[in-house]
Amino acid sequence: AAADLVALDTGARPGEPREPGDATGPARLDAALRSLNGARPPACSNAARTSPCSSFDELRIMTKNFKISLALVAGVLAVVAALLAANRSPGGDTATTDADDAPTAPASVLVRENSHRLSTAPDGKVTLVEFLDLECEACRAAYPIVEQLREEYAGQVTFVLRYFPIPSHRNAEPAARAVEAAAAQDRLEDMYRMMYETQEEWGDQQESHEDTFRGFAEELGLDMARFEADWNDPATAERVALDQQDGLMLGVRGTPTFFLNGRLLNPGSYEEFTEAIDAELAR
Repeated sequence: AAADLVALDTGARPGEPREPGDATGPARLDAALRSLNGARPPACSNAARTSPCSSFDELRIMTKNFKISLALVAGVLAVVAALLAANRSPGGDTATTDADDAPTAPASVLVRENSHRLSTAPDGKVTLVEFLDLECEACRAAYPIVEQLREEYAGQVTFVLRYFPIPSHRNAEPAARAVEAAAAQDRLEDMYRMMYETQEEWGDQQESHEDTFRGFAEELGLDMARFEADWNDPATAERVALDQQDGLMLGVRGTPTFFLNGRLLNPGSYEEFTEAIDAELAR
């Protein structure tokens, strides 16, 4: 089964101050989860897109129907409810995988030598790997939660990013290549952040947004000739495809999918996420 992270985007960009009394992302997430009682919207059907939603076994993806303003409490609950069912395989649950019973993914496949590390722990004891799709709404909602985990566990946990573009997402693969091309100029994280922070402008659309991504590269001040060459280099497409192939080999069918120290992780709340990480740190 694919791992799901039900996450809440608080609407504030990294570094922006919160309003006084505003609850943290994890606290609001947990409150919203308690109110959901397992509500699930219907899965995306083939008729909703020009390419099949079932490109990977029973893949569940988000649709525009669940984009509701995060400024309203009702909107927050609706978004979290949508994400709860977005990428879950039938029969899955939200509990963290039992680390003692779960099979461990082969380390050589899960994290390759060229895999991108957003943060690195010197001791290498705990590693969290995320297979993500930059056009995926659930990944976008998970993004601020992952960023908070990176801050909380700085120097203790290695965070690894791996691409898993969903075929029915028209701009997911070009976006992944754009991030990879930015990485060649040591700007991977800047492009990765920009993709998520602007996703509503280009995501879930069938027209190409390559010009949009070129604009991002220009905004970051990249060498545009080099960016274009790297972006369109077959080796870059192969690099993205390798991550995708590894994900399929590991049983990834939806995004975001997380592996903690090689074991599939299904956190249902921020607390479950931190408890799983703390347990690995204590081993």
